Amino acid sequence: MATDQNNGQSESYEELLDDYSHFGPPGSNEVLQGTVLTITAKDVIVDFGYKSEGIVPLEQFQTPSGETTVHRGDVVDVMIEHGEQPEGYVLLSHTRAARIRVWDNLEKAYQEQLIINGRVTGRVKGGLAVDVGIEAFMPGSQADPRPIHNLDSLIGQDIPVKLIKLNRRRGNVVVSRKLAVEEEISARKVSTLEHLSEGAIVTGVVKNLTEYGAFIDLGGIDGLLHVTDMSYGRVTHPSELVHVGDEVTVRVLKFDRGKERVSLGMKQLEPDPWETVAERYPANSRVIGRVVNVTDYGAFVELEPGVEGLIHISEMTWSRRMKHPSKVVKPGDQVEAVVLEVHSKDRRISLGLKQLEPNPWTTIDSRYSVGSVVEGRVRNMTDFGAFIEIEEGIDGLVHVSDLSWTQRVKHPSEVLKKGQIVQAVILNIDSAAHRLSLGIKQLQPDAWESFFQNHHVGNIVHGRVCRLASFGAFVELAEGVEGLCHFSEVPGYSGRRGREEPPLAVGQEMDFKIIKLSEPEKKIGLSLRAVADDEEKTRLEDYQRQAAAATTTIEEVMSLKDRNLE
Repeated sequence: MATDQNNGQSESYEELLDDYSHFGPPGSNEVLQGTVLTITAKDVIVDFGYKSEGIVPLEQFQTPSGETTVHRGDVVDVMIEHGEQPEGYVLLSHTRAARIRVWDNLEKAYQEQLIINGRVTGRVKGGLAVDVGIEAFMPGSQADPRPIHNLDSLIGQDIPVKLIKLNRRRGNVVVSRKLAVEEEISARKVSTLEHLSEGAIVTGVVKNLTEYGAFIDLGGIDGLLHVTDMSYGRVTHPSELVHVGDEVTVRVLKFDRGKERVSLGMKQLEPDPWETVAERYPANSRVIGRVVNVTDYGAFVELEPGVEGLIHISEMTWSRRMKHPSKVVKPGDQVEAVVLEVHSKDRRISLGLKQLEPNPWTTIDSRYSVGSVVEGRVRNMTDFGAFIEIEEGIDGLVHVSDLSWTQRVKHPSEVLKKGQIVQAVILNIDSAAHRLSLGIKQLQPDAWESFFQNHHVGNIVHGRVCRLASFGAFVELAEGVEGLCHFSEVPGYSGRRGREEPPLAVGQEMDFKIIKLSEPEKKIGLSLRAVADDEEKTRLEDYQRQAAAATTTIEEVMSLKDRNLE
């Protein structure tokens, strides 16, 4: 019972002290806390203690748009306002109390180098105005760690700032967003580095795009997501997959803690399609894909995202006249092709278009025979011959030596023109090697062969000197047929070279005697001396015949005379 009495006396004493403390008037610059009791059309009634109620003009709790920011029961800061007091109430000021409270908070933040929030309200000379409870100045150089060319972009934004200058007496406050951002970045960087490791899956924000990739902010440290690590498919530019501000999930591929370099990958979050490509695209199977790129040597076809095959120019058509793959396919075309080879380790698939059609070389032996005459178009010419297309995919070669029996052809262009339609004789067929040998001169009989059939050693032939050499003269005996008359076979020639003029001249026409014939070597030996010797022999024989005839006549005359005398 005594204990209960003592406790009751103690509680009464505490209440008495509390009540007594409210009897003393508050200081003129003392900030008080009160509770909102009632909100009228013009005022806010506040219980601020001291057995009194105060009144605050409603406009001090309203936004510029007229919205009331307090409700019944809210605790607010107030100060006693000197002046005419409303009947039954104490005139209070929330604005003055809030301003003092703001300054107190700012001084604490300045002394402890805390980061506070502010709202950029407008542009001023040299920087921006920032509301941190009171208007503060932020120089343009303190807006961001990197130079900002358009400060107006920050107007209306809530930003973190640090106080770099504070003068309460003059009401001067200078803030820096740059220092606050750098401190936040540094803090996030330390936290990020603690948890970063190769193979880890992390989330970041796309900070910047370049031609070769995207920089991802992982939290105070940037990582490079190279364009080749964005997708297994073809990516021309990073903007095809990501944009600045996007949140992305990536895998850490490489991490150099000393240099703070991080390589990231997106495609590594998914299975590599090349691991099972051999099972899904077996050799000789037919596939359908989209042409994504055309080069001088072929076309790349996307079979699925991340898997492309190459149709080499040589696998597009059976014809050899293909100049460029763009003549057959174009980017965006959907094509069907045959799988030729699959190299999973090298990430290569070889495709073919011509394999969709039968190979004309497989039936060429049954459709053509050696010795038959064919017709085709001259498609191409080289130093050694001309290629003639006799049908789609079948080209034959006419060697330069098979163009003419008589003409010495140095280049096919001397006889043929590109695009010309010509006939030729099939000389040889090699279907396995896809080779066809043709001849044009074989359309006409061989002038040499005819000459050897109709002439023999000892025959006299008429010819024209067509050119001279140091050892003799070449004589044209027929079109395309030449013989050689060595100077030793020319009468009256001493053989002293360089000391006398050649015994024959180009353009001379005369008879020669054939003294040698070699059909395999196509050589004909001629002689003027033999002709002269024959003529001399003939003259001698004629003289002898004439002398013999004359003797016979004399003898007959003498015999007749003798008979007459008798």
